[in-house]
Amino acid sequence: MKRMRKIIEIDENNCNGCGQCIPACAEGALKLVDGKARLVGEILCDGLGACIGDCPTGALKIIEREAEDFNEKAVEHHLGGKGHITDSHKGPAALPCGCPSSSIMTLAPKSEPKDQGDQQSVAMTSQLGHWPVKLQLLSPAAPFLRDSDMLLLADCAGVASPNLHRDLLDGRTVAIACPKLDDIHKHIQRLSEILAQATPRTLTVVHMEVPCCTGLVHAAFEALQHAGKDIPLRHIVISRTGEILAEEEVPVPKRSRASL
Repeated sequence: MKRMRKIIEIDENNCNGCGQCIPACAEGALKLVDGKARLVGEILCDGLGACIGDCPTGALKIIEREAEDFNEKAVEHHLGGKGHITDSHKGPAALPCGCPSSSIMTLAPKSEPKDQGDQQSVAMTSQLGHWPVKLQLLSPAAPFLRDSDMLLLADCAGVASPNLHRDLLDGRTVAIACPKLDDIHKHIQRLSEILAQATPRTLTVVHMEVPCCTGLVHAAFEALQHAGKDIPLRHIVISRTGEILAEEEVPVPKRSRASL
């Protein structure tokens, strides 16, 4: 039965597919479809709008319209995995949150070439030049951050990239974070403090190819705006199998702190 009630509305033109709204919905009423956040079903949305504050583009809002009543039993059934669609060709579907990054995948690591003759392989050495590395544990006053080339690394990218130390960490400072499961607002605040106080020369975001991971780029963009710093921003996209898919500049309009 339908009646007038509050329910979420998604502006697809403003939705960038970052997926940050999805874990904020305790009922699992949202999921990513074709790179856009979608409402799974009216009966799963309680209309309270817990997901709104996690949208970086303002694509979500609560409206009042005719909709089916919210059904707690349907939510329990949905979150319990019953009725969750699976594809026999692709294996188990994503978790109830609907994010593609939660889909179960088996990857085939590439074999390292065997040594020729009596030649011994050269062990890779760590290029990590500081500790800690978690963004929330880094102090903006840390001397190694000053005037450095800073890497903001999605933690999954560190696991996926086989040449992380050689190709990405060498000569850089690093902060790791997850744009999906961490508190992204705290990350933006801490990163803006680091950018304002340490003023690194460059900032490079390394993230996975999955849509929700692009939230780290938006976090870096917003942190630069809050810090009022004109620091070159780049991003590097890593595939699930560790290849670099893209590397490009991210345009950041100049904006003074006074204008915030």
